[in-house]
Amino acid sequence: MSEGLILSNAAEQQEIERKRAALAELTVALKEREAELAGLRAELRAFEGRYLEIIGSRYDELAEIEKQIATLQGLSPDDEVNIGSLADDEVGCGQNRFHSDRLRKLYREVCRRFHPDLSADEREREHRHHLMVEINRAYETGAEERLQALLEAGAGLTEVEAGSESATELILLARRLAETRERLLALDQEIETITSSETWRLRLRVINAEAMGVDLFTDLIAQVDRQITKARNRLEALQSVMLTA
Repeated sequence: MSEGLILSNAAEQQEIERKRAALAELTVALKEREAELAGLRAELRAFEGRYLEIIGSRYDELAEIEKQIATLQGLSPDDEVNIGSLADDEVGCGQNRFHSDRLRKLYREVCRRFHPDLSADEREREHRHHLMVEINRAYETGAEERLQALLEAGAGLTEVEAGSESATELILLARRLAETRERLLALDQEIETITSSETWRLRLRVINAEAMGVDLFTDLIAQVDRQITKARNRLEALQSVMLTA
């Protein structure tokens, strides 16, 4: 075996170890983030249930009064208007058609690079078979980013001995790293969505108020009751106008 090949294999093994360590670290972070998100969801559901139980019926009453007011004013509160839906659909279809053409081209390129028929031995064929399963899944779900990541990972192995098992492992590790980072990003975004929502901020206000011995729900009930009174007065005024007209 040549000195260049030995050096290449050593560098390749170092890269494998580096990716394994990075994946292990990301996997730990992923489990922690999943647990955090699960806790936030449970807390939010519990607060929403409490909120609806205490105030929900009052909002239902307010909504019914507002509906009667709208009817007397000649409006149609039950009609849903989807403005711009046709334009949105046309744009979306155009984007989907363009994306599908590009996706098919990328899929063919990835298949040519990693097809099992290019294997040097049975073990590599098995690795490539599993890889093709992931490639087909990415294609079926339209995951262009994953296909592109696979292609780029394969392009970075041009100096590795063709058909080597470690080359396939590098590709698989690169794919798993990309998927894990993508999942982490999605979890972070969902956590941000929850913690920045109006409902979550209201929950924090209620908790802080309770810590100081204040029942914030009492104030909220009073606010909704005032809205109901105003709406009912408007409704009665409109009904009086309709009777005298």
